[in-house]
Amino acid sequence: MRARSLFLLIAALGLTATLAACGGSSKSSKGTTSSTSGGAAGGTFIAVAQAAPSGSPDPQIDYTLQEWQLLIFTHDGLVAFKRVGGTEGTKIVPDLATSVPEPTDGGKTYTFTIRKGIKFSNGNELKPSDVKYTFLRLFKIGQSPNAGSWYNVIVGGDACVKTPKTCNLDQGVIANDAKSTVTFHLTRGDPEFLDKLGVPFAFILPTGTPNTELQIPPAGTGPYKWAQYNTNKQVKLVRNPFFKVWSKDAQPPGNPDVILEKFGLSGEAQVTQVENGQADWMFDTPPADRLNEMSTKYSSQVFVNSLTADYYFAFNVRIPPFNNLKARQGVNFATDRSALVKIYGGPKLAVPTCQVLPPGFPGYKAYCPYTKNPGSGKWTAPDMVKAKQLIAASGTKGAVVKVNTDTTDVNKAFGEYFVSLLNKLGYKAQLQALSADIQYPYCQNSKNKVQFCYSSWYQDYPAASDFLNVLLGCASFVPNSNASPNISEFCNKPIQAQMDAALKQGITDPTGANTKWAAIDKAVTDQAPWVAMINPKYLNFVSKRVKGFQFSPQWYFLIDQASVK
Repeated sequence: MRARSLFLLIAALGLTATLAACGGSSKSSKGTTSSTSGGAAGGTFIAVAQAAPSGSPDPQIDYTLQEWQLLIFTHDGLVAFKRVGGTEGTKIVPDLATSVPEPTDGGKTYTFTIRKGIKFSNGNELKPSDVKYTFLRLFKIGQSPNAGSWYNVIVGGDACVKTPKTCNLDQGVIANDAKSTVTFHLTRGDPEFLDKLGVPFAFILPTGTPNTELQIPPAGTGPYKWAQYNTNKQVKLVRNPFFKVWSKDAQPPGNPDVILEKFGLSGEAQVTQVENGQADWMFDTPPADRLNEMSTKYSSQVFVNSLTADYYFAFNVRIPPFNNLKARQGVNFATDRSALVKIYGGPKLAVPTCQVLPPGFPGYKAYCPYTKNPGSGKWTAPDMVKAKQLIAASGTKGAVVKVNTDTTDVNKAFGEYFVSLLNKLGYKAQLQALSADIQYPYCQNSKNKVQFCYSSWYQDYPAASDFLNVLLGCASFVPNSNASPNISEFCNKPIQAQMDAALKQGITDPTGANTKWAAIDKAVTDQAPWVAMINPKYLNFVSKRVKGFQFSPQWYFLIDQASVK
């Protein structure tokens, strides 16, 4: 489905144990509170980063958190994720559309009524025909990494992927400017379709936007517009003079008059500039040697926020020794997840987990069978007695096991931990730490016979299927594919049938579907295709003048809602 999750494109939060002290001064480990209430509009917000967003500046091509955090307040989709912190921030609300429509025709038809009077930053009024043009362009530029996997469900989408130059979508997207409506016809019901309309690939662009890659985002409908995009220096966003608030839930007015993000600063320099008030927020992870200083001298400016993400080691369930369920369960019982939390940076930066869905996610219900005294749903301690019983019963003792990670310090340390653990359990384990840029190839088990491999996953959007079906569904198991996210090669047909039923129900009954997803999460966890390790947290460091800090579960720090005046 997806080659890679968006949020995996940012640097992993691999920090040393010294960071544990930082958490004591953070405002929230749940990630929803503000640093102060209120704050005036005006001024210039300055963000700093080591480099510009990787990839293309074009909003229909870019697939990075760094640019998406800016695009959400320069452009709009038909719907949006509510622009607040906490679980409310996972909700879909109407944006350029007047309401979120109920699908008809078995979930295959969506009709949106477009708000009147909204203008792009170039002064042109938004029309339904702009919506159709946007989706045509998404296919015609032929470079969007996900046009074919996210939007080919639109009637005509598959043909557009094959021959983008002749793409028309005449049967798939029906725009009626006179009635202010746009109707999407899908080839099948898709419970994630509204989520996909809420990400920047589907943000609406003006008719006539060139069908070639752009070096600066074109006109949008948000409260800001792009004034500069210099990958060697900075990006600059200024007020859109044509913007008027139509929905505070979807697109609230921004506070700063100007938003700058400056490039070319090391992590050390970013920390120093925020401390000195020369910058208001740093995008990159702070260096470990500055963390103690930040947590003591600047404690009121440090925020630690929960992420909907998993760090895990995937078993190859199709080759020995972990094609044996008891062996997989035994390793899970033996794993000391508190040790893994410590390797990552301490309990203020991560929490242990045994399951696939992260806390706070749709369909999440705490569940952990791989612990001493199970029943609370949470991991408490390893159970080596149970682990050794299962390993002995599996008959897999003595097997050679290759443990694969990338070469970053923390991930390599995770691998070293498991090598030691597997050897204690009677295996002959050895570490293979390979360059991070080939992580997926070295995790492709059928090709390279990898038995136990490190990976991580960050949500694309808040849907249980984005974890369970994408990472562990039968359709996402692609033998010998370097792009398959199902690196455990797990395919359980009875569980897949449950996934398919939940996907179908989710089209019209998402609440009921999430109940099914909770049961699926439990069933998958019992099959132990992974050792689920931790759910990480994110560290934000802001200047003293920043007021109104909000952390969105979808977009992270809401830059435009911060006041610097």
